Amino acid sequence: MSGLSFVLVALFTPMLIWTLRTLKLTQPIRAELPPDHQAKRGTPLMAGLVLLIGAASSFLFQSSSLMILLCVTFLLFSSIGFMDDMKKAAWQDPAGISGKMKLVLQFAFTGGLLYVLFDSFGLTSDFILIGGYEWHLPIFVYVAIMLLLIVGSANAINFTDGLDGLLIHVSIPTYLFFFLISDRTEVRTFSLVMIGCLLGLYLYNKYPARAFMGDTGSLAIGGSLSFLAVIEKVEILIPLLFLVYMAEKLSVILQVIYYKRTKKRIFRMTPIHYHFSIQYGWSENKIVAVFASVSWLAALVCWLLAEYVLQ
Repeated sequence: MSGLSFVLVALFTPMLIWTLRTLKLTQPIRAELPPDHQAKRGTPLMAGLVLLIGAASSFLFQSSSLMILLCVTFLLFSSIGFMDDMKKAAWQDPAGISGKMKLVLQFAFTGGLLYVLFDSFGLTSDFILIGGYEWHLPIFVYVAIMLLLIVGSANAINFTDGLDGLLIHVSIPTYLFFFLISDRTEVRTFSLVMIGCLLGLYLYNKYPARAFMGDTGSLAIGGSLSFLAVIEKVEILIPLLFLVYMAEKLSVILQVIYYKRTKKRIFRMTPIHYHFSIQYGWSENKIVAVFASVSWLAALVCWLLAEYVLQ
């Protein structure tokens, strides 16, 4: 499964890169980013489109309703990213579509997908706590929490896609976690397929990147990982499992709040991976290696908790 998705993505990505370059759909660079990032101007954007080809290979192994839901989730979040990337690339506008528009679409898609999970897949409004105890919540409370958690997590994962190969390195252990804990064939298959897709794309996204996955890929990864946590009822582990993603998002929130109040900055630049580059002079490869190590450790601890504590 992983092998096939790896081969498909590895073979189709060069053609996609050529097409994006020919159409001049390239990454605009924010003016405030460091000089080494300015050098990346003109790199093809939206290489995350190729992940859709890989994800579609899931149907060769499973064509159940749950697999369809997982792929639709990936597609819906990817479509939001695609709209954002298209505006960035076609108009060379680093801002993309408005943040309000992205949030409206994410909340709408998330609400619709949660409804399907409740209506057709037996999702319950329970939190699984330590020792297997269940915290029963009114359904409207659970849905409200999940809306915020899923959209927040998806955006946090999106923020992590800022350095060459960073999101790929950090998200592979997260998908592996879901493969290890799940009893559902569809979840295991989808997770393996996504790992293969990411490894295939990494051939072209590693430093120095020949193409960027863009929001087309990162939002799709964020949406799918967030929904896997809901499907597997490990919502309580999200803060730890998504530790790197949450740190990226939290750094932005803290920076904005602190700056508005004091006109000073906590970090040299956010998301926080830029801080390590500017403040400490870490290379991209070093930042990727450190963040990936944290993600692997978080996934390992969460696996142990899921196996021996939440049961």
